[in-house]
Amino acid sequence: MIYLDNHATTPCDPRVVEAMLPYLTDQFANPHSDSHEAGRAAADALEGAIDRIATLIHAPAESLLITSGATESINLAMRGVLTHPRQRRLKMIVAATEHPAVLDVAADLRQTGVQVQVIGTDRTGRIDLNELADCVDEQTSLVNVMLANNEMGAITSMQPIARIVHDAGALLHCDATQAVGRIPVDVLETDIDLLSASAHKFYGPKGVGFLVAGNGRRRVRLRPQIVGGGQQHGLRSGTMNPAGVIAMAKALELADQSRASDSVQIASLRNRLWTQLNDAIEGLSINGPELGRGGDDDERLPGNLNFRLQHVEGESWMAATPAVAFSSGSACSSADPTPSHVLTAIGLSESEARRSVRFGIGRLTTQSGIDEAAELLIAAHQRLHQFPTR
Repeated sequence: MIYLDNHATTPCDPRVVEAMLPYLTDQFANPHSDSHEAGRAAADALEGAIDRIATLIHAPAESLLITSGATESINLAMRGVLTHPRQRRLKMIVAATEHPAVLDVAADLRQTGVQVQVIGTDRTGRIDLNELADCVDEQTSLVNVMLANNEMGAITSMQPIARIVHDAGALLHCDATQAVGRIPVDVLETDIDLLSASAHKFYGPKGVGFLVAGNGRRRVRLRPQIVGGGQQHGLRSGTMNPAGVIAMAKALELADQSRASDSVQIASLRNRLWTQLNDAIEGLSINGPELGRGGDDDERLPGNLNFRLQHVEGESWMAATPAVAFSSGSACSSADPTPSHVLTAIGLSESEARRSVRFGIGRLTTQSGIDEAAELLIAAHQRLHQFPTR
């Protein structure tokens, strides 16, 4: 299997596994058991890992809440703000291209009386700032805009959005699941109030993530969604997972250390795959921003490649190339037979969306893997092109 689906998940780095193993075996104590040395040692290791994560994303350590992953973080951020007993603003705004984890929570909150306003995007997946300014009003409590899109890789500049949101007295929540570990993330510089992320997107284990709940400039009130024990300031109860948090901190440290070089290398491999496919297959069209070279000024994640075919549906191409792992949309909605809501939101027809595919190049992708994948994909397309999709 040639794995080119790193937006869905990344393999756990062996150095991350090595860092977490002692806390699964020898140093296994409950970090909330402060009556003995083993528990206090586990608590110290846990606190140190949280401090390191907070430092790497430039967030106050006291604002960092550990969760089971980005979906829980998103739920806590959105439900926590809108259902807080002191919340008087019952309107939220979401971008049409958000992940289902955001859109489904918004739809659920709408059933409880929350006003949900969905704003559109341009062909590259970016929202119109003038439209946002028109939508945010004195009833708006929360605006949800993702930092990097999980399908098209479009990177959003958050500072101008934050200014509009805060001028209206609202809070800004950012799903940064695809961004953390791949591009620079600075909570203070961008002035994001709530930020969600998940370790398995940056070579850490599944089942652990975090939510930044406040950057120190505005008060963030959350109603807890999991109660029973009072851990994490009563905002997220449950015995914490030192092994997972230590692994997440190690994964983020490694990502930060090699991010600049990884970005250029990964973008180079991504562009190599695109060049080979585009030269051999007629009528390919990029979805989203243009491909860059992997620098900090790029408008697209370095490993993201999303394009549409002229004659063949993405699902058919995937089935015809079993030795290459790639996708036709979000992994979290792959069971849904409808075309990508992200691609239709930017103006693609249903047919164009169905003829689109997503590749995610990662740290462990090799040039030989790219070349072999391109050969297999081109051969499969040639077979399928004899029976074009109508």
